[in-house]
Amino acid sequence: MNLSRRKFFTLAGASATGAVLLSPLQAFYAKPAIAAGPYGSLVPDPNGVLDLPAGFTYRRLSETGQTMNDGYQVPGGHDGMGAFAGANGNTILIRNHELTPSSSNGLGAPNSRKYNTNARGGCTKLVVSSSRTLIEHRGVLAGTIRNCAGGPTPSGSWLSCEETFETNNSKKHGYVFEVPSSATTFVIPVPLTAMGRFNHEAAAVDPNTGYIYMTEDQGNGLFYRFIPNQSNNLSAGGLLYALKITGSSGINTATGFPKNTPKAVEWVQITNPDPTTDTVRTEGYNKGAARFSGGEGIFYGGGYVYFTCKSGGSSGDGQIWRYSPTNNTVELYIEPNNSGVLDNPDNIVIFPNRDIFLCEDGDGTDYILGITPSGSLYKFARNALNTSEFAGVCFSLDGQTMFVNVQTPGITFAIWGPW
Repeated sequence: MNLSRRKFFTLAGASATGAVLLSPLQAFYAKPAIAAGPYGSLVPDPNGVLDLPAGFTYRRLSETGQTMNDGYQVPGGHDGMGAFAGANGNTILIRNHELTPSSSNGLGAPNSRKYNTNARGGCTKLVVSSSRTLIEHRGVLAGTIRNCAGGPTPSGSWLSCEETFETNNSKKHGYVFEVPSSATTFVIPVPLTAMGRFNHEAAAVDPNTGYIYMTEDQGNGLFYRFIPNQSNNLSAGGLLYALKITGSSGINTATGFPKNTPKAVEWVQITNPDPTTDTVRTEGYNKGAARFSGGEGIFYGGGYVYFTCKSGGSSGDGQIWRYSPTNNTVELYIEPNNSGVLDNPDNIVIFPNRDIFLCEDGDGTDYILGITPSGSLYKFARNALNTSEFAGVCFSLDGQTMFVNVQTPGITFAIWGPW
């Protein structure tokens, strides 16, 4: 997401599984600076790439321009990413590439396997050994546009979301595509039209119900729930809904929303999820759906769905929310209104049984932030290479390795240490 679009969203907004419960955060909001955190202060990297706490190490795995096992080059625009269990203790990563039809370093593929032969985005697959070495990388989804984030499913697939609403080369875009982690070549792209056509950002599956929750990357976007007809066959369709806060028709949550106060919600149905013009959220507004300022990363853990809004708050620096499927409530968790504490939060993941980690996509230096169970934020990693955003943070299933991307020039990292 570039700076000019983010600032526009700020202005517009102003008019894996793991048990984690954050304590009330009122005391946190008053903190003028961010704490060092449980891993200590960051240590400058002598190579000028990633600053990490003492005892942590990183390895560069797959970078734009390298030749992959299928003969194509690693594309640019590394973004959202999911981790899955592979054979022999390996980890499989499905990685998005947020690229437009005019982007350089596009994803190469046979035309017969592209959704749109004019489009250059899609997904690649990495197989990483238990010793954190790259075994192979290859393309698995091609011909899509601005594959930003997404989310893993309990069945071992990756939902890749297009952050766009455009028609290109007679092809409509703005959909979710499913990619099995077991794919060994390019899949035949099938847009999941029932999940809506809008500026998709990310998706999270509640494993208890199979319901899929989705964010919309717009300054006045909605928060969605998709109820599939068949949990293991999303192409079979389903029903799309938008969140409405009970008693507050059409509320804008960007500013003035009470913190740490769960609000009861209801869900309004979107009857035209696949429009020819960008009207999905307009239909939701007309039915009283709540507006969220720049919906970004989302993740299910400990019975809650956590999601970020990059431009929420009076300062436009971002918010973190959580939705309780059990209680059917939504709650504003974090809103520091201080870019030194939280600067445009993006992708988010829950460390197995403990902290939340999120990627910043701010205006200057970006960090990977951690949130402890007691509600304190801390800086876990700093991009010392450039001002590009972090993206795609996720963990190996054993919790021993964090994987994350720097979007430009496009580098995937493995990070490990004394977790």
